[in-house]
Amino acid sequence: MQRRTLLAALLAAPALPRVARAQAPLTIFAAASLQDALRAQAAAWEKAGHPAPRISFAASSTLARQIEQGAPADLFASADEQWMDYLAKRDLILPDSRRATLSNSLVLIAPPDQAQPLEPREGVDLLARLGPDGRLAVGDPAHVPAGIYAKQALTSLGLWEGLEPRLARADNVRAALLLVERGEAPLGIVYGTDARVAKVAVVGTFPAESHPPISYPFALTRLARGRPEAGALLDFLTGPEAAPRWRQFGFTLPG
Repeated sequence: MQRRTLLAALLAAPALPRVARAQAPLTIFAAASLQDALRAQAAAWEKAGHPAPRISFAASSTLARQIEQGAPADLFASADEQWMDYLAKRDLILPDSRRATLSNSLVLIAPPDQAQPLEPREGVDLLARLGPDGRLAVGDPAHVPAGIYAKQALTSLGLWEGLEPRLARADNVRAALLLVERGEAPLGIVYGTDARVAKVAVVGTFPAESHPPISYPFALTRLARGRPEAGALLDFLTGPEAAPRWRQFGFTLPG
């Protein structure tokens, strides 16, 4: 509810004059899977003597469309390249600022009391584990990056056709995680970093070759042009000082 309120307020806010925008707090729009790690990074940025940024978390697709509609974000942190490309094609990011920052893994999760291993491979019977009425919790594959990766992985393993009718499609990956954590779904597909911060069991990991590499590009939006502090924040988030904190939360870094 708090996230939706912030998004609504940002969209409803009138366009600020350039001087007023220069004095406004920096605003980050970030993929839902970055919540815990990015909050820690923002706290470190503030501790270093900078004003605290505002952060809005949601599915990358939702945030990209909000930016397209005029929401005043200074920095966009996407969970896939597709939605960063979406903004780039509309000239809504500063192309020279775009950086492939983080990577992740894709895992199969279950409630803690159903933690029997179930490696996702060709021929594995996930339907049997779901039971007659159970559903597989995923971010909506129509637009949520985690769901898109999940569809690609399941398709690669020959499992998509049988499982598609049994999906519980969530608005973002954290919502899918919550369905499993609450026991409302017997299985879910989320990022490895999400599973670390919830009361769920990782029962299997999707082979890396079953889906494209999971990539988190960061970039400044067009509205950040002329705001040196926005560039400084991006440098901080993608620089060596932030790297140990990203790794602490389970992300991998390129190189």
